[in-house]
Amino acid sequence: MASPSHAPDHGGDTVETRSPEIRKDPVTNRWVIFSPARAKRPTDFKSKSPQNPTPKPSSCPFCIGREHECAPEIFRVPDDPNWKIRVIENLYPALSRNLETESKQRETGTGRTVVGFGFHDVVIESPLHSIHLSDIDPVGIGNVLIAYRKRIEQITQHDSINYIQVFKNHGASAGASMSHSHSQIMALPVVPPTVSSRLDGTKDYFDETGKCCLCETKSKDFVIDESSHFVSVAPFASTFPFEVWIIPKDHSSHFHHLDDVKAVDLGGLLKLMLQKVAKQLNDPPYNYMIHTSPLKVTESQLPYTHWFLQIVPQLSGVGGFEIGSGCYINPVFPEDVANVLREVSLA
Repeated sequence: MASPSHAPDHGGDTVETRSPEIRKDPVTNRWVIFSPARAKRPTDFKSKSPQNPTPKPSSCPFCIGREHECAPEIFRVPDDPNWKIRVIENLYPALSRNLETESKQRETGTGRTVVGFGFHDVVIESPLHSIHLSDIDPVGIGNVLIAYRKRIEQITQHDSINYIQVFKNHGASAGASMSHSHSQIMALPVVPPTVSSRLDGTKDYFDETGKCCLCETKSKDFVIDESSHFVSVAPFASTFPFEVWIIPKDHSSHFHHLDDVKAVDLGGLLKLMLQKVAKQLNDPPYNYMIHTSPLKVTESQLPYTHWFLQIVPQLSGVGGFEIGSGCYINPVFPEDVANVLREVSLA
């Protein structure tokens, strides 16, 4: 345990802080510098980023009754005019679903080029503009997760796809271009480097211990809350302040193997975490990402590949050191984050 030191707070008093630490997370395979002397108290973190201006529903194409203004629909739930969830193509996709039959890759003088085939979809989480995901009940959030699963199962029929990323941007500074609650799915013909690095890290841990490092992430110092099938934690070497992971208690390599009962259970814990983060941090913009395994993992990789959901409140920017080194500076220890979020009361 690092010895405590004293640093002045913003009011001139002294607050007890630990010495800096450099931690490596076997899951992300990344080094993180924890430098609490650079920050205020963990309980003083608040968002100062403005949310998206909320346009009138009459100008929002994601609202019910304006379906004709969107890109083509893939499916809706339920399949009638009074839908609760819609999955549509992205009007401005990063990848093209029309290139699958073209040649897959070629070598150039400076590297490899792979044809930009893939899928980029939008999941509209509510027909009503004023509803955020955290306003929806656990069953409703579970249905959003089931919609992710259904779309992933459809996409896996394409042999060219190797990785599928589900993510949500909430708030303008988190990358959301539309204020109507939605999330996105991108399916890639390649495995991104962060995913490959994660597999390398979890393999190294498994080779050393014979255990899955995410199955082991249940230390009481880091646990925030738990449900029947999931546990929420402040990860040991969290990259960002107040980062939260939600992890299946049972070993599972792929998100799309989630069943309906567990989807509702996850919906309840995800709602709780989003509400706690919003209350403690003044409703910050945030991102969440579902980190699943590549579609074509081998049988030998399954024991150390374990999916999880990551929530990142947008509280600080990324600077030149982080971009240049790939090593992040976090001003708050995850043990303190877990303690603060455990104590948040929603009553």
